[in-house]
Amino acid sequence: MDPVKLVIVAILAAIVVSMGSALFHLVHDRKGETKKMVRALTVRISLSVALFVLLFIAYALGLIEPHGLRP
Repeated sequence: MDPVKLVIVAILAAIVVSMGSALFHLVHDRKGETKKMVRALTVRISLSVALFVLLFIAYALGLIEPHGLRP
């Protein structure tokens, strides 16, 4: 598999892990004393923006190509 595609899959996996972490902290932080859930969601947003930028750069450099839907 292409290294760029591996990085994309790794970032997607990290986004899912961050969402799971936020859910865990939402359920287990009953008093709302910690900021762990907010931190996990901030990480998710940062990873999502980084993935978006990576996709644009990879496309501009020709490392990835869109494929059209075939009838």
